Amino acid sequence: MKRIFLESHNLKNKFSGFGQFNFHLIKAFSRLETPGYQFILHVKDVASAKEDFGEKFEYKKYRSITRHKPFRIKTKYELWHSLNQNIKIEPFFNIPYVLTVHDIHFLTEGTSELQQKLREKFAKKLERSNAIVYISQFAKLDMHRHFKVPEVPEYVIHNGNTITDITLPEDYEPAKIPSKPFLFSIGDFSERKNFIALVEMLKLMPDHHLVLSGNNRSIYADKLSALVASYGMQDRVMQTGKIEDMEKQYYLQHCEAFVFPSHREGFGIPPIEAMRFGKPVFLSKNTSLPEIGGVHSFYWDYYDPQYMLDVFNEGMKKYRENPTFYENWYVERAKSFNWDETAKQYLQVYKHILE
Repeated sequence: MKRIFLESHNLKNKFSGFGQFNFHLIKAFSRLETPGYQFILHVKDVASAKEDFGEKFEYKKYRSITRHKPFRIKTKYELWHSLNQNIKIEPFFNIPYVLTVHDIHFLTEGTSELQQKLREKFAKKLERSNAIVYISQFAKLDMHRHFKVPEVPEYVIHNGNTITDITLPEDYEPAKIPSKPFLFSIGDFSERKNFIALVEMLKLMPDHHLVLSGNNRSIYADKLSALVASYGMQDRVMQTGKIEDMEKQYYLQHCEAFVFPSHREGFGIPPIEAMRFGKPVFLSKNTSLPEIGGVHSFYWDYYDPQYMLDVFNEGMKKYRENPTFYENWYVERAKSFNWDETAKQYLQVYKHILE
């Protein structure tokens, strides 16, 4: 039996981007036949993880002290998979090692000292890797632009769609409901997500509301709230904070359009979730988003409010002229991103290294 250690402690933040990746990939592994392989999950809450994933896996309790080199995990697993590029937990021994790279945003965020520190840590992860998996072609190209990549096998494996089945009850309503047609977006409130551009556009759309969901405890969130107040738009811009699946499904099902003007994305799951509901999707033409959004999403090249509104109005006009085509295309596009297929491709990577 070959034992594969999944460094999955990001499960403790299940509704973050990395948490969602960990959760849905492992859930797909739980449905997959894996004879000859035993998966070990690294988790903070073993009881909760067993409820989510069952008895198929072994569980190792996460302890923060293992971030430090003398206390690293000393078991010699046949393979170690670091599920994202920012993980500080590393094996004590030099064992076969797979690294999944979601993005390299750390090159542009924070102080120059922090950027250099993270660059050096990441370079060490690259050096020990026996294979590298990227979640998009863009992430791979971006890596090669900024780092000397070791001569190891490289793979591009897209994430799956987190919403495969629409399970929203007909009578469900979240605590906060807009009183007018609304646009919806979701993500951590940061400069990278560029939510302020949506507020500026909304100023030109008096008959619409905007719902923004995600972690809104940040300097950027404070800046956004101050801007909304200065425009007197507190009743039109609804900040929900973090939301769970039913709330997200409600906003996706009832929004007029999904809007995502992000500056930088390694993949971008939220647009795919919106597509599952057949909603028109408006994205920035940055980084991986055209790769994910495909030919029938609508794109912003820059963020002048009037220009963004013009793109929005033209996109909505096209959508309304042929709604059946667009709805069907979006739904099929969303279904093409499948976690079970993602898990199968990762299993092939493991087999390639081990066999």
